[in-house]
Amino acid sequence: MQEPQNNIYLEGLLSGDKNIIDTIYQKSFPAVVAFVKKNNGTFQDAEEIFQDALFQLTVRFKVRRFEIKSTFEGYLFTVCRNLWRKELNNRKKMVRNDGVVELVSEEHKHSSFILEQERWELFEEKIAQLSENCMKLLKEYFNKVSYSIIVEKFNYSSENVAFQRVFKCKKRLAELIKKDSRYQELQ
Repeated sequence: MQEPQNNIYLEGLLSGDKNIIDTIYQKSFPAVVAFVKKNNGTFQDAEEIFQDALFQLTVRFKVRRFEIKSTFEGYLFTVCRNLWRKELNNRKKMVRNDGVVELVSEEHKHSSFILEQERWELFEEKIAQLSENCMKLLKEYFNKVSYSIIVEKFNYSSENVAFQRVFKCKKRLAELIKKDSRYQELQ
């Protein structure tokens, strides 16, 4: 169970505990730097993303306490990864008009992050309610593993069988998510 350690990290962020923050940086920052650099970013980009993620986690934890079901490091890395991917998409979509770039307000950015994280948590919670086979299958699917490899890994008779199984698992996941009372709030 990771919860007690996760709470120490979250409480430490909230209180500004230098030792906890240093520990978080030592354990998690190198992986974020490696990911960002591998994906067209710089060390400075990684610093920005990491600090933004810590800030947003702190704000979110202050507004509404939440539990992290996985490790804190894994959760923080996922937040950073999602922020970096969003940043890359924003860079592609950035419209320049006579050299002036319109930026989204920080407040909107943070509330958007909170909403995205709550959606992600609902998704993770519901995927954990699926059968173990469906969880593993959807993990492969979401990681864009080809159907031919899925056939081999899961000993399916054909790609068509794999496709049908993925479809059924995705349908079941969507049903679970839509049945949850939080679904409408997160739209």
